[in-house]
Amino acid sequence: MNPGLRASATGMIAQQKMVDVIANNLANVNTTGFKRSRASFEDMLYETVQGPHTGANDAQLPAMQIGHGTRLAAITRIDSQGAAQATNRPLDLTIDGEGYFQVSMPDGTMAYTRDGSFNLSDTGQLVTHDGNALVPDIVIPPDATNIAIGSDGQVTVSSGTGNNAIVVGRIQLARFANTSGLMSIGGNLLTETAASGAPTCGNPQEDGSGRVVQGMLESSNVEVVTEMTDMIAAQRAYEINSRAIKAADEMMSSISDLIR
Repeated sequence: MNPGLRASATGMIAQQKMVDVIANNLANVNTTGFKRSRASFEDMLYETVQGPHTGANDAQLPAMQIGHGTRLAAITRIDSQGAAQATNRPLDLTIDGEGYFQVSMPDGTMAYTRDGSFNLSDTGQLVTHDGNALVPDIVIPPDATNIAIGSDGQVTVSSGTGNNAIVVGRIQLARFANTSGLMSIGGNLLTETAASGAPTCGNPQEDGSGRVVQGMLESSNVEVVTEMTDMIAAQRAYEINSRAIKAADEMMSSISDLIR
């Protein structure tokens, strides 16, 4: 097969992957705590037509090589902070800075999220919208009239029989050496991998962890204008590669006509 056909085909495949990544970013533009992804590509093996050689007057000339296209190298999650949106709901929390909320999955494993839209279970426990419990466990008494969560993660409630504040627990945050190494499992949840390293858990505002802000949620960090610009560039690159395939096909057709 004509090497140009293969190279252009890899270019079209790469741009299709690029559009897939952008489409997912745009689809989650309103997803709480969502982090946009970026596709990265690398060139493939080269055919060396002639190695480094010496030209006239002993001039050293570089090798002549022909590339064989491109391929997907990585899809990287961009963990920049999303904008905070006020909800004035006491169980809505956002993390200003580094860290993830820890939640317990049904199978006993741990997952991590930046989505702080928590609810109360039938037993008063703080849970995600899927019913996964926040870790460490925090249980709100049924007679609580006011829930206050400080920037240091301390949760206090006021009793229905008095105005005294009672501390019922403290939210802890998990930090990772390589947040891009976390694996997305859907539902705004991430899991630990060998690439992310083991989590370091601690209180908010300590050892580099961010602070907890009550009554607010973190928006996605997707910028629609940027994504649309990248999509237009990917579409144009896809179109150019398709034209290269058409040109290679016409050249081979011309050769076939000569044989006839």
